[in-house]
Amino acid sequence: MVKTRRYLHQYPEPSFYETKTAQYIANTYDELGIPYEKNVGGNGVVATLQGGKPGKKIALRADFDALPIQDQKDVPYKSKIDGVMHACGHDGHTAALLGIAKAAKKFQDQIPGTIVFLHQHAEELAPGGAKPIIETGILDDVEAVFGTHLWTPAPYGVIQSSSKEFMAGADRFEIKVQGQGGHGGLPHQTKDAIVIASQLITNLQQIVSRRLDPLGTAVLSIGTFEAGDAFNIIADSAMLTGTVRTFDTDIQDQIIDEMEKIIKGTCASYGAFYEFSYEKGYPPVVNHPEDVELVFRAARDTSGVEKVEEIAPVMPGEDFAYYIQNKPGAYFFTGAQKEGHNYPHHHPKFDFDERAMALGAKTLIQTYRYYQES
Repeated sequence: MVKTRRYLHQYPEPSFYETKTAQYIANTYDELGIPYEKNVGGNGVVATLQGGKPGKKIALRADFDALPIQDQKDVPYKSKIDGVMHACGHDGHTAALLGIAKAAKKFQDQIPGTIVFLHQHAEELAPGGAKPIIETGILDDVEAVFGTHLWTPAPYGVIQSSSKEFMAGADRFEIKVQGQGGHGGLPHQTKDAIVIASQLITNLQQIVSRRLDPLGTAVLSIGTFEAGDAFNIIADSAMLTGTVRTFDTDIQDQIIDEMEKIIKGTCASYGAFYEFSYEKGYPPVVNHPEDVELVFRAARDTSGVEKVEEIAPVMPGEDFAYYIQNKPGAYFFTGAQKEGHNYPHHHPKFDFDERAMALGAKTLIQTYRYYQES
């Protein structure tokens, strides 16, 4: 698994462009003699191992896209692709699932049911890879889907999940403020797009703090602010992009409505115009309680797992949500914190404890076993 992970880490590909990674995965299944389909819903690869004993058909999922981030780690397996790196652990997810496939092939005659090795592209960028894979119909006869995320906020040896809402729905928005540019020394003749957009950011932050029920849960974050061409020119326009995270569709709708009001009112007060687009992204990951309990039971019976815990929902999003909207299953975190290396997911120096790959893999296959018996 370490060898596979480090190879993938050196040759990352961003969402929707993972052709070489997909081919690497396909080549591995060729070597193992496990049948598969390529280009599923895009760059997805779905392999199927029919066990020697009767049983259920269950999918185990791993994503394999990278992020547009420059790798700043000083390690032998540092990314060799400029401006792209595996900064979230998807290389480890892929290595773990391929590791399960290699082990399962050796014991194929003893395995009940059918394992579907679901290698998904484009998790990091909406509309994502999960939905188009589902729409191909390749998972129609699958009875359940399980997956894990290597999670560096938790130490090695810990398995975490939530029996209800687990990860937030993740939306994206863009706001273009159109003012009137001009000379930096004559501001009274302009409508300064930077000032207007700055005021807009301040006003938008009041939605969560002052307009939502405090017992509700939401995040509104501005991610980019682009404006201006030179130090002595007042900007003609400004572009803001950001994300909204929610667990409740009523709160999601309220935020959209409040954003529209604030953007309209703020721009009007300065005599500026605006364009506002809002894209509803991945829905929340809502686990099936009985399947989380199955994961927890499997984890407690997995060697190396030291702690199993139910946690509060987290605000990052995941398109794994689509798999369990209509199928049983659950998603869980495998603790992967690297000692002395406290860089978060999506950071240029992100890395994880590679031992976690085997632990996540063992918990997944133990979950598969217990689901067969359920």
